[in-house]
Amino acid sequence: MTVFQDGVSGLPRDDRPVIVTVGTFDGVHRGHWSVLEEIGARAAARAGRSVLVTFDPHPLKIVRPEAAPKMLTTTEEKKAVLATSRLDYVVFLAFTPELREYSPRRFVTEILLGGLGMSELVIGYDHGFGRGRSGDVNTLRDIGAECGFAVDVVEAVHAGPAAVSSSKVRRALAEGRLEDANRGLGRPYSITGTVVPGDGRGRELGFPTANLHVADPDKLIPAEGIYACYATVPAGRFMGALHIGPRPTFPGAGAAVEVFLLDFEGELYGCDIRLELIERLRSVAAFDSVDELVEQMQGDVRRTREVLARGE
Repeated sequence: MTVFQDGVSGLPRDDRPVIVTVGTFDGVHRGHWSVLEEIGARAAARAGRSVLVTFDPHPLKIVRPEAAPKMLTTTEEKKAVLATSRLDYVVFLAFTPELREYSPRRFVTEILLGGLGMSELVIGYDHGFGRGRSGDVNTLRDIGAECGFAVDVVEAVHAGPAAVSSSKVRRALAEGRLEDANRGLGRPYSITGTVVPGDGRGRELGFPTANLHVADPDKLIPAEGIYACYATVPAGRFMGALHIGPRPTFPGAGAAVEVFLLDFEGELYGCDIRLELIERLRSVAAFDSVDELVEQMQGDVRRTREVLARGE
């Protein structure tokens, strides 16, 4: 998979068919994945190329900044997930105030046809684009009939009774329903951060934690709580007990994203850690004494081992 970060310029052109899909694809969830599988299969069948056109930043950051959601995947996380797909190319378009004003027809003719040489467009069932999301399936099919490209729609993917969507995954994470979020994503939700110095309290309690700084302010941090997770660090992949949120047992202590790595020894300051959240164990709670907190932390570690052992 080749990534074009600055739009369609530089993408090679030849006589092979170009199968395209378009969308924000935040989270690259199971619904997105079904679209990617479809364009990959069609490109393979026609000896063509599969292309995803996506946007950075999220269009709502430009259209309605106050309504812009926290992101399930940063740009780098999205690239990492997409790299496991059958895509040949990913094109990141800068969503600017100018692009916001493109009509559906202008977007199709200038970018998809003129820039990519598109021969077929595959979209999700709820796709809308162009100024005010005025472009829908019928609009696209009308343009396709005039300009000579086919338009096909991939139906919704369901997780339980509801169709999977980025907004539903965000809501599940915000409400602490990690199992529902992971089911919609088709993989564990992940967070990447850099280890920074903390107050050293975890080490004093016998549970030295790595405190994470998540650099992207738009990255969605799940509901506060204690989570069983896997942590990938330079030394390998370890089980982890993750704390997200306030530390009410210690007055004045701020909120934190900190993880205790099981069976790990060493220093991690300045290192990047990638966390895969597997199960939410409990809510954050205040304890009357440090001894009670330590006893609970010991229980959290035992529970983490039990939960993660089930998947091995």
